[in-house]
Amino acid sequence: MTTTISKADYLNSVGTVYGPGEWFEIDQDRIDLFAKATDDFQFIHIDPEAAKKTPFGTTIAHGFLSLSLLAALVPKIQPKLENVQMGINYGIDKLRFLQPVKVGSKVRASSKVLEITEKRPGQFLTKTEVTVEIDGEEKPALVVEWLGMTIVGE
Repeated sequence: MTTTISKADYLNSVGTVYGPGEWFEIDQDRIDLFAKATDDFQFIHIDPEAAKKTPFGTTIAHGFLSLSLLAALVPKIQPKLENVQMGINYGIDKLRFLQPVKVGSKVRASSKVLEITEKRPGQFLTKTEVTVEIDGEEKPALVVEWLGMTIVGE
């Protein structure tokens, strides 16, 4: 459950680790929908029979599908700054896909606040390192330094 924190607590959260969150299953329907949304129909994602012949032995999620789940997974583990008007995806400083996510796998996120900068009054740029781990795998699916702009009201 997401909690709300004060501006002072938010600014003092640099170095804080949140999570891990709940496990989230990646099924073939989600992979297929992502393929349709992005026009990325590479067989390794959508053709179970052809994918059986690869070193993975099954279909795998698109790397960008795994990355896009941050929008759903991270807000469930990190507290929300009070009086937020909106949050904006500001970009990525560093991203590494370390392990493919096989269909039927479960993933979850952990995060660490690396930096918070008040760019203008009420506008906070936060750099967060997020790790998406795969249930039963030694290596995570990805590690990313994600940037977000949070706009707060009075």
